[in-house]
Amino acid sequence: MNTFRVFFAGAVSTAVFAFFVLAYLPHRQLAAVAPSDGLRPYADSELAGRAIYISMGCMYCHSQQVRDPLFGTDQARHWGRPSYPEDYRFDFPHLLGTMRTGPDLMNIAVRQPSRAWHYAHLYQPRAIVPGSLMPSFRFLFVAKDRADMSDEVVDLPEGAAPAGKVVVATDDARHLVDYLLSLNRDFPRSGAAPGAAVH
Repeated sequence: MNTFRVFFAGAVSTAVFAFFVLAYLPHRQLAAVAPSDGLRPYADSELAGRAIYISMGCMYCHSQQVRDPLFGTDQARHWGRPSYPEDYRFDFPHLLGTMRTGPDLMNIAVRQPSRAWHYAHLYQPRAIVPGSLMPSFRFLFVAKDRADMSDEVVDLPEGAAPAGKVVVATDDARHLVDYLLSLNRDFPRSGAAPGAAVH
């Protein structure tokens, strides 16, 4: 009976210690960090797009963490300055990702600031980036005979659109692109020396 109590107490202590070190402390540290100058909470449309990004599993192929030059070649790829904890101040859950089947998206709004590019890329990735492994997200768009005044028409390369139709972005496509265009960390981190260069 004593052995069971010792084993049980050890298991509970280990679980509590692990929770404290792996969950509670990092949460407290991040909550105490001020966001970088230039970082703002997500707008409603961006939050809706973030939910779509999560639901479609985009984080399984794209990371959102630019590594320090000591730990990889992200700077040589022109993915922006290294990420810092304050960059994720308004992110919950965090979408750091673990795979890079596609490029890192932390600064995609800096590299590709065009809505038209994102719409066309989501509709048919290989028409924009030959050899891309990204699946087509055509279900985020509607093919119509004629666009309405309020429609955002997708400008596609010749042969990518259905014959005789115009491709129009749905609200989900708009929200997703709003989220992608909010991924911009080209400003200096908080506490950086004035005039510090952004990589």
